[in-house]
Amino acid sequence: MDINLLNQENTLSRNLFIIFSIIFFEFLIMGISLGTLPDFVHNQLHYGNITVGLVVGIQYVATLLTRHLAGKSSDTKGGVYSVKIGLFLSSLSGLFYLFAFLCATIPTLSLGLIIIGRILLGIGESFLVIGIFAWGFVLVGSKNTGKVMVWNGLGMHGGMALGAPLGILLSTKLGLGVTFGTVACIPIISYLIAQLLPLIPLPQLEKRLPFYQAIGLVWRSGTGLAVASIGFSGIASFITLYFAQKGWENASLALSAFGAGYIIMRLFFAHYPDKFGGARVAVACLTIEIIGQSLLWLAPNGILAILGSILTGCGMSLIFPSFGKIAIRSIPTENRGMAMAAYNAFFDLGMGLTAPIAGLVAGGVHYEYIYLFGALAACIGLLIAILELNKEKQAI
Repeated sequence: MDINLLNQENTLSRNLFIIFSIIFFEFLIMGISLGTLPDFVHNQLHYGNITVGLVVGIQYVATLLTRHLAGKSSDTKGGVYSVKIGLFLSSLSGLFYLFAFLCATIPTLSLGLIIIGRILLGIGESFLVIGIFAWGFVLVGSKNTGKVMVWNGLGMHGGMALGAPLGILLSTKLGLGVTFGTVACIPIISYLIAQLLPLIPLPQLEKRLPFYQAIGLVWRSGTGLAVASIGFSGIASFITLYFAQKGWENASLALSAFGAGYIIMRLFFAHYPDKFGGARVAVACLTIEIIGQSLLWLAPNGILAILGSILTGCGMSLIFPSFGKIAIRSIPTENRGMAMAAYNAFFDLGMGLTAPIAGLVAGGVHYEYIYLFGALAACIGLLIAILELNKEKQAI
């Protein structure tokens, strides 16, 4: 192999791994939050399922409402600037969690501090993720944008999957104070890792793509992503309460199982959207997700519920890059920060709306209905993917 080509491949792999690491640590603290906050709000502050759903979902609402700002920031000031903002706000969120824990004897105040922390984390995640996309797309070149999405996704769900059991372990062994302090400190690690990525000049922005136009360009793919994300949101928000209600053990393994299925699919089949087309892969993945959600809905025991979580993770694994490649294929590089902001906004919408709606669907006694809801939503995504597949066949 040509030495220059080998060096380019090594540099690409190095940069992708750094990108993965930054995203991984951001979503690790999100996983820690999801592994501890529902129990804290429900069992220590004594609020109901709808409030738990609000606490979980408000982060994604904050992310959704600031995606356009993150996209504009990334396209005009650069991904590096957006990443630094995201890390600062994410660290600040951990401090608010810590203050909330210290004020647990005043439930209303504690809940308010948690909500502020969730909002800060939502805004931080918005700027960090879109900044990394914009930074990464320019850094690796247009032919490798799919790889950036794949490695970002690995970091997202790998961090979430490990974060939940880590949060439960830390809170059990060391207490919630140490756990929330850890959330505040982890972004410092991400900041140090980010220094390893080379700084790059901003691409010349000939015409800024308004957010509303970006929405118009990616809405079909975004809708498919949004409805597919409902299955994950149901697992992330209520799986621990579902297991507790059923008397099943190892609830944290269900979140880890989702992440394991997700990562395994990414590691072995990440090239499939490029090889077979985004729509074709989305059809297969959504079918698997429907099976996984249905199994969670009907599971007679914890083992089969964990299997359903694995299948949901396998199904969701390639949905983001599959619909994502369709979303940005006709958008210039210099506007892809805004395009990815619009595309990610649909994921935020799905996550933000699902948690409180799922709380209503469960009604306090029927957590299994949340996964029926997820299966039906995935059926809508499957229909969208089939329509996109037909378009691809007609274009050949």
